[in-house]
Amino acid sequence: MEEALRRLESASDLLRQLTESLKQVESELKVTESELEQAREKRSRTAQKNEDAESLREQTLTQIIIDINHLRDKLEAIRHEALGEHQLTVESCDNREQDTRKWLQDRIDAEDKKVNRLRDKIIQAMMAFKEEFKLETAEFDADIEAAFEYQNLLEKLSHDDLPRFEARFKELLNVNTINEIANFNAQLSRERETIKERIDRINESLTQIDYNQGRYIVLVSQSSPDADIRDFQSDLRACTEGALTGSNDAQYSEAKFLQVKTIIDRFRGREGLSDQDKRWTTKVTDVRNWFVFAASERWRADDSEHEHYSDSGGKSGGQKEKLAYTILAASLAYQFGLEWGALRSRSFRFVVIDEAFGRGSDESAQYGLRLFEKLNLQLLIITPLQKIHIIEPFVAHVGFVYNEQGRASQLRNLSIEEYREEAALRQYTGETRES
Repeated sequence: MEEALRRLESASDLLRQLTESLKQVESELKVTESELEQAREKRSRTAQKNEDAESLREQTLTQIIIDINHLRDKLEAIRHEALGEHQLTVESCDNREQDTRKWLQDRIDAEDKKVNRLRDKIIQAMMAFKEEFKLETAEFDADIEAAFEYQNLLEKLSHDDLPRFEARFKELLNVNTINEIANFNAQLSRERETIKERIDRINESLTQIDYNQGRYIVLVSQSSPDADIRDFQSDLRACTEGALTGSNDAQYSEAKFLQVKTIIDRFRGREGLSDQDKRWTTKVTDVRNWFVFAASERWRADDSEHEHYSDSGGKSGGQKEKLAYTILAASLAYQFGLEWGALRSRSFRFVVIDEAFGRGSDESAQYGLRLFEKLNLQLLIITPLQKIHIIEPFVAHVGFVYNEQGRASQLRNLSIEEYREEAALRQYTGETRES
């Protein structure tokens, strides 16, 4: 029994060793099979690469042959163009090479000059485009390398298909833009006619007052000779000429657009000239600047002119004062739209005159007061006491300001009737005391 047991145990160890050896062999077999499979795949890829390389080699050789043939044909054409008909020999190769090289270099230099001239033209075109369309090209450079930006803008314009809207643009240009300029011109013309009408109304009233014995003053208006104003009026007329009859000519619309644009650009203020254009706009759109005014003194008997006043130079003090009062009254009437002799009006008519008539003559002061009365002005006249007799017939109240011993100013307000009563009383009391 014991012997049999030992044999079994011995057999079991051997079996275990054999089993382990089998497993090891199987494991090594799997590794070998995997390596074999990888080797096969690598061999397959290598074979494919070899095939691809061979195919590429054949294609390359074919292309090289084609290129060589093309270059040979091109070189042959260059040789004929550069050298003309000639007999090429081995001995002349060096000289012909130099001749051909020189011909090619001259050709290259000429092409470079063409490229440079073309580049300069392109850059100039870019600069002109940027100048005309500053807003759209603010971020663009005037450089060949920036050509893609202009190309992108062209593609965008083409995509937007702006020519489709050309007819609509022309319609809006003729119907809206030109009409608005026409309306603007008409408004300025209405203001000009308003000035003329006001001057006529003022003159109607001036004829009722004697400027001198048997003579009266008429305000005369003439068109201003100022070049800016005359050019502006001419430009406005040019913008609207033919606008009512119209024209289907595209050049007509473009010309009108450019005329209007020129005026609008100055209204808005051109770059670097904004202050100058602002002053220009203020001057040419203020219709009052469209006139120069003068005064004509005329005889009532036959309406002939006695004297023409374009300014007050060379006149006496009294004449200057009377002319100044006339112009002042006319200016008030014009500025506030006053109606001469109107008793009721919604216009504001309160005027303050400080140090009035202090140095002027009584005659000119009375003349001025009659003008103000004609305008139905409410006057506050500040004048020294010695001139009170001049304004007395024209005022309703008198205010005396006095300062006793220089300590406190006081104001006493009297109606003109109360003033006259006190003046008469003071005069009567003074005469009684003298007697």
